[in-house]
Amino acid sequence: MSTANPSVPGDPTEMGTAILDTTTAAIQGFGPTNKIHQHLCAFHFYSDDMSRQVEAHHYCGHQNEEMRQCLIYNNSEADARLIGVEYIISEKLYMTLPDEEKPLWHSHEYEVKSGVLFMPGIPGAIQRKDLEKVCKTYGKTIHFWQVDKGDNLPLGIPQIMMPLTRDGQLYPNLAQDVEKRHGISFDKERENRAYMTGPDNGIHPLANAAGKGLKTLLRETHCKPVDSLPRVFV
Repeated sequence: MSTANPSVPGDPTEMGTAILDTTTAAIQGFGPTNKIHQHLCAFHFYSDDMSRQVEAHHYCGHQNEEMRQCLIYNNSEADARLIGVEYIISEKLYMTLPDEEKPLWHSHEYEVKSGVLFMPGIPGAIQRKDLEKVCKTYGKTIHFWQVDKGDNLPLGIPQIMMPLTRDGQLYPNLAQDVEKRHGISFDKERENRAYMTGPDNGIHPLANAAGKGLKTLLRETHCKPVDSLPRVFV
């Protein structure tokens, strides 16, 4: 349940590197990241282990009205670790997914209505205008860096993550820590969001891993070569 940054091995950033970064930042364009328009904070757990809960700061941009994509960091500080990504789609798009894909996606209704998904620093009334929409959506989240284990590099296989779906799942000390740092009350927001509704057709039974655990595994398999080249690795 660690929210602190694991120490990343390596030499300190040199002055020349910092100068080069400043120069390229002044010249190059950053179209994809410039589309990021909001900061959402929530909690994720590993799909095969609910005891491993992680604070997740989402920095999101809309692709269109029915899809947004988010970079996920373990906190909101400048040196935060990029630990994963999340894709958020409308119920309409979710219903077009093949059944074998649907379990990889999770609902957002409980996260929103319980108050545990919030926009740091944004007045509640403004948050709720967008969260009314988020409440009806589905998300697919993959984490690459297991910061809760203290890993100082993104080790292991990317894992599917899931959200909170009912009361009693979130560790109280983790909730209290986030509430204190951000000056918010999940219970108060729950009251303010009671009017919100989830997906129009209800949460799909295959969503949220269909109520089961999911774990990404690595296995050796045949690597298909380019047709014109021999299958040779150096």
